[in-house]
Amino acid sequence: MRSFIVHTTFVSLLAWVTLTLALPSSKTANAPAATSTIGTNDAAQAAGKLYFGSATDNPFLNEDPTYKSILSNKSLFGQLSPENAMKWDATEPEQGVFTFTNGDAIVALAQANGQIMRGHNTVWGSQLPAWVSDSGFDNATLISVMQNHVSTVIGHYRGDMYSWDVVNEPFNDDGTFASNVFFDTIGEGYIELALQAASTADPNAKLYINDFNIEGEGAKATAMANLVSGLKERGVPIHGIGLESHFILGEVPTTLQAQMEAFTALGVEVAVTELDIRMTLPETDALLAQQQTDYQTVISACRAVADCVGVTVWEYTDKYSWVPGTFAGQGAADPWDENFELKPAYDGIIAGFSS
Repeated sequence: MRSFIVHTTFVSLLAWVTLTLALPSSKTANAPAATSTIGTNDAAQAAGKLYFGSATDNPFLNEDPTYKSILSNKSLFGQLSPENAMKWDATEPEQGVFTFTNGDAIVALAQANGQIMRGHNTVWGSQLPAWVSDSGFDNATLISVMQNHVSTVIGHYRGDMYSWDVVNEPFNDDGTFASNVFFDTIGEGYIELALQAASTADPNAKLYINDFNIEGEGAKATAMANLVSGLKERGVPIHGIGLESHFILGEVPTTLQAQMEAFTALGVEVAVTELDIRMTLPETDALLAQQQTDYQTVISACRAVADCVGVTVWEYTDKYSWVPGTFAGQGAADPWDENFELKPAYDGIIAGFSS
């Protein structure tokens, strides 16, 4: 990992000019807004991290020029993740028929901007086409199908990705393995087989297992630690643990930093991979202030852990957040509001990287 020495005055001026030109001004005089003028990725790199990034998806990436312009600003975002474009249903909708158009568009954008890519994801029990989830494949057939999918998708992007979420959300909250077509048919060994296929397809990509509710101490985090420890003992390629970090306002785990340290002690890196902090709507000044504190807490934890390589928000703007469509009555989870204005949470991010 490289550390970057940043001339604060220059970066502040550059970021202020960039943000002022890029974002419309629509907040009322009394509405709280961010005051920081440093770019989030600049702040992350100044703190010795590899990146601060955002997830993105194709419909709005292609249709909203303001959104795309901000996303393309490397001072703000040094890394991109595809929200849906590289999942199984998007890349292999029919058996043996692969399509990479949407994923390729995100990679091309990142490369044009000099941004790092994280691949997401190859093996997950959700967002599967019916030909996989309802196939009734036997053990040997499903192994072959899974290995072919992992090899083809990761092989297509060989050399383009910093890392891959190879296996996504393998656990229940009680630490048992989640029931899905892979575990139910193949057993726990599907994880090792997927990682081996991924390593062969792109030996230089960092291979992650990604999950939620592992950000603080508990049964699920212990299960993840035990899994990774066992994989490493057997020589299976595993390089990172992704902490999704879809948090509820005021409920960031108090053991977040300690859990990051426990994971990195296993000999892997960690990353905050899908950060957002949702609140019950409507938003208020008090709720936005708490959100600012919560974002600072998460970023500070990553900053304090040497092998926490970076932070990705799961969309940077409330305009395209997944939260309202999933959690009724909740939203406003991101650092930019639906009008692309910087919220107090932005200041929390900058403070977290600076403190």
